[in-house]
Amino acid sequence: MKQRMNIGELAPEAYRAMLRLEKYLTDSGLPHTTKELVKLRVSQINGCAFCVDMHSHDAKAAGESDERLFSVVAWRETPFFSDAERAALALAEEATRLSDRGETVPDDVWEEAARHYEPEVLAALVVAISTINAWNRIAVTTRMVPGALRSQSG
Repeated sequence: MKQRMNIGELAPEAYRAMLRLEKYLTDSGLPHTTKELVKLRVSQINGCAFCVDMHSHDAKAAGESDERLFSVVAWRETPFFSDAERAALALAEEATRLSDRGETVPDDVWEEAARHYEPEVLAALVVAISTINAWNRIAVTTRMVPGALRSQSG
C-alpha cells in the first residue's frame, strides 16, 4: 500500500486547522479515555486502518487495557465500559452512520449522552466525533499507511 498524497504538505492551512481542533479537544474537559475510545470506534466503522492503528496504540500508551481495546468493536456486549463511555460510543455510532437510518441521532441516544456530560463537554464530544470522521475520510481517501507515523518517529 502506498499513500496517494500528503494533505499536510499539499494543504497545510487545512491540516493546521484540523490540528487546532485536536488541541481544542485536548483542552476541552472531554476525558482522554473517552476521546480515544470514540476515535477508535468511529475509525472501525469507517474502515480507516490508519486511524484504528494510531488510536489503538495511543490508547494503549495512555494505559488503556487490551481487554477494553479488543472489545470496543463489541462494546454493547461487554461489561468493560462505564455508562458514560457507553453513551459516548452510542452517540459516536449514530453520528457516524447518519445515512444508515431513517432517524438520525435519535433523541434517546442524545438524551443519554446529555445525562452523562455537562453541555460544554457534550459539545466537545460532538466536535471529537466530527473531527475523527473528517480525519478518517482524509486517511482513507489518500490511503494513509497504518503504522507510518510510528516508523517515522522510531
